[in-house]
Amino acid sequence: MLLRPLRDTLDDAKAVTQVADEAFAASRADRGRPPRTVSERERAMGRALFRHLARTDGGGCWTAWDDEGTPVGAVLSTRREGTWALSLIAVVPRLQRQGVARELLAAAMTYGRSCLRGMICAPSDPRPAAMYRAAGFTLHPTMRLSGPVDRDRLPAPDGPVHEGTVKHRDLMDSVDRRLRGGAHGPDHDELLRHHGLLVVDDLAGSGYVYLHESGTVELLAATSRRLASRLLTAALLAVPRGTDARVGFLTADQQWAVDVGLAAGLTPANSGYLCLRGMRPPAPYVPSGTFL
Repeated sequence: MLLRPLRDTLDDAKAVTQVADEAFAASRADRGRPPRTVSERERAMGRALFRHLARTDGGGCWTAWDDEGTPVGAVLSTRREGTWALSLIAVVPRLQRQGVARELLAAAMTYGRSCLRGMICAPSDPRPAAMYRAAGFTLHPTMRLSGPVDRDRLPAPDGPVHEGTVKHRDLMDSVDRRLRGGAHGPDHDELLRHHGLLVVDDLAGSGYVYLHESGTVELLAATSRRLASRLLTAALLAVPRGTDARVGFLTADQQWAVDVGLAAGLTPANSGYLCLRGMRPPAPYVPSGTFL
């Protein structure tokens, strides 16, 4: 097996997509869940993300290939100031439980060895959870909120919320540093290409939230629970009608988000782990499964 850095090419992005599709389909089947249909638009978004990470974090993104030149594994990670984060790790089913994932994780963690803090969003599968714990991460169980938004039950935001643009990058980086010890930096550029952005900025503090058209709250950070609640309320009210909302990877520190979700009629459920090293769960905060 050969490990080599991910390149900023369409072929390498397609290779990561192929590996991730096989790995995640097998994981869903193991849990008795039906196959997930992925639209071409979602695939294009994924390929753009992989190429973005190859450009910004070449040393933290690796692919694994077998002797026949077939892609069999991939890992993507970022290093933002003092915070390292794992964006994706996947191995094709036929090579799982053979140490490939550990080799990939070790390569990615070497890239983050100078970082004081580390973050991973992990599924409920016990195998990756055990691997991250062995690598020194603390496992914080998380919840997700999902379902249709009941607009009649959800109170209006308690203050102004504005549409965000690239001009708010400094504001967002400042909030990131306060909550997670490192700005998202260039990741905001990529997020803005595929998500709507809402921001608050007043005498009480500041914050932001990204919302995907699929109804997923991708990333939320604010300087107070009150502002975070205001942002999440506005985001849920912006979810297209007929589309289920989804807010994931909420630790026990995010009860403000649970309260907003319950007021909107969303259903809570246990779901995975937020794995952290050198830090407490950032709050008020909703991590992105990709950019954390």
